[in-house]
Amino acid sequence: MSKQVISEVLLEVANAIETGNFGKKLKVGLTTLGSEHGFENILQGAILAKNPVFDIVLIGKGHEDFESYEAKDEDEAHKIMEDLLDKGEIASCVTMHYNFPIGVSTVGRAVTPGVGKELFIANTTGTSSTDRIEGMIKNAIYGIITAKACGVKEPTVGILNVDGARQTEKELKRLQEGGYDIRFTESSRSDGGCVMRGNDVLRATPDIMVMDSLTGNVMSKMLSSFTTGGSYEASGFGYGPGIGEGYKNLVMIISRASGTPVIANAIRYAAQLVRAKVFDVADAEFKAAKKAGLDKILSELKAAREKSAAPSEDVKEPPKEIVTAQIPGVEVMDLEDAVKVLWKENIYAESGMGCTGPIIRVSDANKAKSVEILQKAGYVS
Repeated sequence: MSKQVISEVLLEVANAIETGNFGKKLKVGLTTLGSEHGFENILQGAILAKNPVFDIVLIGKGHEDFESYEAKDEDEAHKIMEDLLDKGEIASCVTMHYNFPIGVSTVGRAVTPGVGKELFIANTTGTSSTDRIEGMIKNAIYGIITAKACGVKEPTVGILNVDGARQTEKELKRLQEGGYDIRFTESSRSDGGCVMRGNDVLRATPDIMVMDSLTGNVMSKMLSSFTTGGSYEASGFGYGPGIGEGYKNLVMIISRASGTPVIANAIRYAAQLVRAKVFDVADAEFKAAKKAGLDKILSELKAAREKSAAPSEDVKEPPKEIVTAQIPGVEVMDLEDAVKVLWKENIYAESGMGCTGPIIRVSDANKAKSVEILQKAGYVS
């Protein structure tokens, strides 16, 4: 356990003793199914994270040393997790391979291998928007929310040099000019600027590195398994919390390749965000960003997109139904068009984003037909 974590634990225990305000003990859930390294790897992560400040609840395969809920598979574990979150029985949960709705994505937290500095990766799973630029703008805000909740009072922001970085920089600076408190850093390379190079990733030049979530997923994997050859994620805090406007379930993501140290850190990361009331921080940041013109910036981006795009047919949404089947392989920029192709055939569908990329969600009964339609339309191979 790091000195910082030990200090936080001791301070909270001392405060509770002094004030007598022990209250309801914080509980963090941990799903235990699906790891490539087996149940014992996950269990050891829970054991490593144990401390007097919060309890850990296992969901999936249980253990006598922890409060446990049995589940036969990952789907059932996620249903139990969601139920416990909705009821307030757990304040957060660490899990693998969870699908967030569009608009919600996760802020990773890595430790750079060269200098050992923490770096928030905005973002690493899920997608903030089906539009790349809008998504990266939101990722910057999500990163600021998470960093502030983790005690970084004035986090610095850099934008990784990926497709869309320059337009993202332009729009974020408009937001800054409108009054939003975003603090850009300078690249460590001689030509400076807030668009970061690969060197800046390794050096953690900014507190928050902004990028699209698919790139962020790769970055998170590489930084966490830098010393292990890729099969075992040994450092960092995982892929982080799902953040989005109005989203109130604190679900933390780890990978099937995450090792014991990462799992333990992810649990601590979750508890830290709960104690900091991350969703209150989020509400304040969204309010400030909107006051600075966020909605206007995003609507202008949308109008520019629509103007440059060919006219599209207005398709009526079919009646809603339960969608549990997933169809992967659609490009993120094509998600909404692919959904409308299915709507046109009177098949209800929704877009989504899992840990492995974009998905179309349909009913089990309509999956085979939907795949055939999307293949004919060229959206999946």
